[in-house]
Formats: sequence, C-alpha cells, structure tokens
Amino acid sequence: MKNIKDILKQIPGWAILLAVFGVLYFTGLHTEVIGQVQRILLATGIRNADVPEPAGAAKAKTLPVAGASFQMMRLDGKTVPFESLKGKVVFMNMWATWCPPCIAEMPNIQALYEKVGSDKIAFVMLSVDEGGMDKVQKFISRKGFTFPVYMPAGPLPQEFYSNAIPTTFIISPEGKIVAKQEGMAEYDTKDVQEFLQSMVK
Repeated sequence: MKNIKDILKQIPGWAILLAVFGVLYFTGLHTEVIGQVQRILLATGIRNADVPEPAGAAKAKTLPVAGASFQMMRLDGKTVPFESLKGKVVFMNMWATWCPPCIAEMPNIQALYEKVGSDKIAFVMLSVDEGGMDKVQKFISRKGFTFPVYMPAGPLPQEFYSNAIPTTFIISPEGKIVAKQEGMAEYDTKDVQEFLQSMVK
C-alpha cells in the first residue's frame, strides 16, 4: 500500500498550487495573503509615493476646490461634510476591504498618521466597500488601525474619480488637490512627511 509521501510525489506541482489557491480563495484568506506579499514589496522602497516639491503646492491655486459638496459618513453613522476639512491639509486614501494593495499599504499609512496626524493634518480613509459599514468596522477593529475611517454618504465628486484602487489624494488647506497617487505606495517616508507639514498654516 502506498504511503502519503508517495501519493503526494505523484501529484503535479501545479495541482498542489491550484489546491492551495482554492483553499485561500474559498476561506477568504487570499486578500490577506496577497496583501502581505505586496506589503513586503513596499518595504523594499520600490514604490514610494510621488509628491511634488513643497513649493509646488502654490501652483494649485488655479484648480477648483475639491469635494465642495461631498458628504461622508463616519463609522459611528454621523455625516461629515468634506468641506468641513477646509483649512487643513488632507491626506485622503480611497480603499476597500477586498483590495490586496489597499491592505498592503495600510500599515504604512497608519505609521504616517501616528507621526503627522493632527488638528492641522486630517486623514480621511474613505472606504468604497459596498458590503456595508459593519464589514468595514470589523476589518478596522481586527487590524487595530486608529486613523479616521469614512464611507461616502453620496456620489463621489468627479475630481475624486480614479481608474485604480487604492488612490490617494493630498489636498491643500485651500481645498486644492496638490498630489494624486494611483495604486499602492509607501507613504511613511521623509518626503511625504515633509510635504504634508510644508502646507500647514
């Protein structure tokens, strides 16, 4: 009678990989695993966020005010007008619980928030999940993130449309978009910290 080792040797490698991916997919762990792999890639510094030179924020004066009529909802159900953040530098990240690149970059956004988040620099982690607020709350609690999380309370303004998720916007105190990053990136860098702090008034 054949033992388990002999049986396993006869199974092609691709079949084993397929079985592993199948288990990960059906248990819902594939998002976490892919996110962890992408987090390792971010740690190499290969995908740091692009930000303009600090002086570049002045060029944004001709742009329209971002999110002027946009309404957001906090996880406690309270509606917050995006316009209430005017006067602050805003770091806004659009993400979802089903998005591995979003999950990959969240720990470095949390680290950035802990370093520069203040009454002058607001963080808006805007979940675009369609699964409802409860799913988002459970995800944030399980991960232990403390940055402010919101969900859209109405349609996204055109200026926040993107072909990718995650997408991150940096908005000046005047309400102008001064940087936009599509796709995952490392944000907890000296360049990003200095850029955010350079706009504080």
